[in-house]
Amino acid sequence: MGLRELYLQIMARKSAKMIEQDEFREKMRTGQTIDLREKDSYQAGHILGARNLSYSTFKQTYMGLRKDTPILLYDQKKSLSIRTANFLRKKGYKEIYILKGGFNDWTGKTKRK
Repeated sequence: MGLRELYLQIMARKSAKMIEQDEFREKMRTGQTIDLREKDSYQAGHILGARNLSYSTFKQTYMGLRKDTPILLYDQKKSLSIRTANFLRKKGYKEIYILKGGFNDWTGKTKRK
């Protein structure tokens, strides 16, 4: 494991809980599901019910997220989600979850634009 991977793993543990698809699906009912990929990737296919707040503009758009509702993050794999979770934790968000395996491994319902 490289230094970058180790750093991301430590940051993830500190900022969010990595969860499997079943738990992610369950939490989607009451949480805010955020797709961090760029708009074109999102439109090509995303998890049904997810909102697109791309990582590149996230720091300008995150204020619309509620602090009293779980936040579920995903991207293609998970590195953007980890960085975003760390940012949100520093801004006072508490209940943050990351989809293990990201969109690449998702087997649930998806939507295409």
